[in-house]
Amino acid sequence: MRRKLSREEVCKKVDELGVEFIHLQFTDIFGVMKNVSIPREGLQEALDNEKMFDGSSIDGFARIEESDMNLRPYLSSFTIYPWSGEYLEARLICDVYNPDGTPFESDPRYILKKALKHAEEMGYGFNVGPECEFYLFLTNDRGESTTITHDNAGYFDLAPVDLGETARRDMVMTLKKMGFEIEASHHEGGPGQHEIDFKYDNALAAADDIMTFKMVIRMVAQRNGLHATFMPKPVYGIPGSGMHTNMSLTKNGKNVFYDPDGELELSSCAYYFMGGLMKHAKALCAITNPTVNSYKRLVSGYEAPVYIAWSSRNRSPLIRVPDKRGAATRLELRNPDPTCNPYLALAVILEAGLDGIENKILPPEAVNRNIYDMTTTELDGFNIDRLPATLEKALLELNKDKVIKNALSPHTVERFISAKMEEWNQYKTYVTQWELDRYLTKY
Repeated sequence: MRRKLSREEVCKKVDELGVEFIHLQFTDIFGVMKNVSIPREGLQEALDNEKMFDGSSIDGFARIEESDMNLRPYLSSFTIYPWSGEYLEARLICDVYNPDGTPFESDPRYILKKALKHAEEMGYGFNVGPECEFYLFLTNDRGESTTITHDNAGYFDLAPVDLGETARRDMVMTLKKMGFEIEASHHEGGPGQHEIDFKYDNALAAADDIMTFKMVIRMVAQRNGLHATFMPKPVYGIPGSGMHTNMSLTKNGKNVFYDPDGELELSSCAYYFMGGLMKHAKALCAITNPTVNSYKRLVSGYEAPVYIAWSSRNRSPLIRVPDKRGAATRLELRNPDPTCNPYLALAVILEAGLDGIENKILPPEAVNRNIYDMTTTELDGFNIDRLPATLEKALLELNKDKVIKNALSPHTVERFISAKMEEWNQYKTYVTQWELDRYLTKY
């Protein structure tokens, strides 16, 4: 966890280092980072919480008649951009407030804070370790991305097969300069696919880090003549990119998912949390897998989860229980992908798990077979349900799940579902290359 910074310390760093520009960053409800740049002379105004912006211009934020919004910097997020050129630049992550001083109800960071407060009232802290996968593609003469990968390497391959190793090394070093504690980086299963894992942290810090991580990966890739994408399934026939999310609850500094006397050394709290995740899994998908393309990844054959089940032995179910125990005991939710808004995703995941604890929802028995190889009859025999197969189905599940809707806000739910249904309806009318290839000359 990063050290807390005071206003005086931030100002001192700006003066001593000669920072010329500060980027005030926040995230819209669709997980897109927004940015307002100010010169150093405007820092005091920003620290006085007087920096306003037009919320009606941000997707999913305010209507025109309630558009004035205020950015309040989170001081401990102050970080120097390592790629600064002639002028040194820094950033501050911000919360979004209404003019009357109240938090904006659809600010994703506020929504996660609200869920964390609920957990705190129950005596819990929520720690998260994300595993963000991404692809690196070559660019054309105009600097535009192609879908040609820069290598033909596979899982854990090394240079010279992995031509992206230099870019990945630059990414790791840049992230470290920005305060990240990197645990591992490696080539993933797809050609041109990579993963960089950073240290487990509390959920709010983890969400901040995910947004910063994606920004850094894109920036460093561009500097290496490549294009980085977190699109879940950018190319047909190769593995998709996920954001497997490892999580645990703590109480008084101890991991409450661990019980040396419990079945699999898991506590009842861990089982109830898992039960809540499985109960609300379909509605969660609308937030954790929020694009049309997300559901091109959630198909059998590429190790992405399709069925609502759990296991401690294999990677085909929705939830896996990794082997480590003690302080490292955790659950791994395998369906999220990196297009999700991490603040909203972690908020709904947490609230689903807390609902499981509050209502003592036990999960079904573990399924330790490869679910992809099971017949329909076998799936029915185990009462194994499946995740939504499309964005539309996930949105319909979200709209009828009160727990997940309450984890967000009425305004957020209405704006999110409306925008995403429009996205789905546009997709339904689009004529794809697959259709042209299959039907144009045949009929």
